[in-house]
Amino acid sequence: MSYFVLVDKNSYCFFGAAQDHKRVGEGDTGPNTGGMGAYSPTPLLTKKLEKKIKKKIIEPTLKSMKKLGQAYEGFLYAGLMITKGEPYLIEYNIRMGDPECQVLMMRLDSDLLKIIDRATKNKIQNLKIKWSRNKSITTVVCAKGYPSKYIKNSEIRNIKNIFTSKNFQIFHAGTYKNKNKIYSSGGRVLNMTSSANNLVNARQKNLSNIKKLNWRDGFFRKDIGWRIINKK
Repeated sequence: MSYFVLVDKNSYCFFGAAQDHKRVGEGDTGPNTGGMGAYSPTPLLTKKLEKKIKKKIIEPTLKSMKKLGQAYEGFLYAGLMITKGEPYLIEYNIRMGDPECQVLMMRLDSDLLKIIDRATKNKIQNLKIKWSRNKSITTVVCAKGYPSKYIKNSEIRNIKNIFTSKNFQIFHAGTYKNKNKIYSSGGRVLNMTSSANNLVNARQKNLSNIKKLNWRDGFFRKDIGWRIINKK
């Protein structure tokens, strides 16, 4: 689980949680990648678990950094492993995660600019951030061969014919434009991100729009969110 906080000089506030899918293959098989997709919110995060994350991981870290004279400010995300109800820290990142950021942005109902403005003025204490009740999923479309040697500079056709909306966005990660055409620069190329009343509908929206792409050099996982979806 990825657990996010926003930190200023005086305090910190929760900034969402998500679950990433690192393995390249369906059913979480194959080599690790930068992330093949993510979903939010995560049912792993209960009030009891969140209290442990804050008290055992987040707060001791921020307190110690301040004590060392290097107080942290900005986005901080803890990569966690949850075992028998206990959180264990795998890594910290001092940024928003990718592709976790995309699913969080789709669920964020508050004005991001106002949140950041308050953080820069050290006024996030008691900040109330509004989140949509919708579920969100990102499906990453990669260049064939990723995460090893992958195809570059192939044209992605039909992308202009896919309509975006409040509940569906295409985030470009590895593309460039040449003579009004979109090309892949390789790696993780596009992040198809949907929000819906449930994860099944959000994922289906992504898959339906990916089918509209005319890009034979791309591939993706069809099963993002499979563990939680299969439980239902």
